[in-house]
Amino acid sequence: MTILEQKLSFDRIIEKVESARLRVNNHHIVKIVAASKYVDADAIASLYAIGQRAFGENKVQDLKTKSETLDDLPIEWHFIGSLQKNKINQLLAINPHLLHSIDSVELAHALNDRLKREGKTLRALVQVNSAYEESKSGFSPEEFIDQYEQIRETCPQIHLQGIMSIGAHTDEENIVKKSFETTRKLFEQLKGANTCSMGMSGDFTLAIECGSTMIRLGSVLFPKG
Repeated sequence: MTILEQKLSFDRIIEKVESARLRVNNHHIVKIVAASKYVDADAIASLYAIGQRAFGENKVQDLKTKSETLDDLPIEWHFIGSLQKNKINQLLAINPHLLHSIDSVELAHALNDRLKREGKTLRALVQVNSAYEESKSGFSPEEFIDQYEQIRETCPQIHLQGIMSIGAHTDEENIVKKSFETTRKLFEQLKGANTCSMGMSGDFTLAIECGSTMIRLGSVLFPKG
């Protein structure tokens, strides 16, 4: 794909985001995080050159490698995968802008302990399994508010920003929409939260219409060819 073709493709995505955003209201803001787990540093640099600034990785080692390779670019790095406790030290050494995926109180406490030891803080989202799917991590919607508040109150080194979810894995739009609406309703109950992260390449316009403020786009931003 040429630079011009990539720019045109990127502009089309921006137009779709903008149209969905305006269907919510004129003041609704949506941030795009480019999910770059399947591409190399060169592809990230190319997308950065045409305007994308936030990138998310699913594996700590990949985040480390790519952020070091692209150290000359002021990229806003996000960690969007499931975090294992034995990778906490490596992640904190990278100082990501945002961790998207706290999925247990145990993980939050382990993170808080390491952060306190190093005199650091970390922005993070708490994951909800709003689709009730066994393959997905996160708290159930019924327990989410209590667990979020517990983390907020007992883990002062973690600055909670809001909620993250993955839409239902189905072609039935009404089911996907219900999972997004569940996430948004939970977000609206959170004290001081500013981020409702939901929506990926296949469902981001629906997610925005349901109130998402942050979307994670992979394949539509990095098309093959």
